[in-house]
Amino acid sequence: MSIPNPYATAYKNNTTATASPGELTLMLYNGCLKFIKQTRMAIEKGDIQAKNTNIIKAQNIIRELMVTLKTDNEIGKEMMRMYDFILGRLIDANTKSDLVALAEAEQFVVEFRDTWKQVVQLDRQKRHGQGGKA
Repeated sequence: MSIPNPYATAYKNNTTATASPGELTLMLYNGCLKFIKQTRMAIEKGDIQAKNTNIIKAQNIIRELMVTLKTDNEIGKEMMRMYDFILGRLIDANTKSDLVALAEAEQFVVEFRDTWKQVVQLDRQKRHGQGGKA
């Protein structure tokens, strides 16, 4: 059993507390990808409990993104359809230990994350000059 590092915990809490909404969304995408990777490793090892635990975490992140998404325009409606597709693939990956479905979900999350990262960088550049990097 490892002892929690109080400095790392304080840093993580401060980072989350001071992040912009765009940066928080980026953190959600990165967290989702982390849990998808852990799910893949668990499926490959045959660890059903770890697979289920990690994929549920990834599903919960997608659900959070769906709940907070504004769907009052066509882009928002299309993103909701994509999130619904991702969630469906994650559910398939969990119920069938389907690595293909997991890879499909991961591919879409990577594309969303990469696009969102560019948005955050452009926003930082606009607010703080040319030095903003995500």
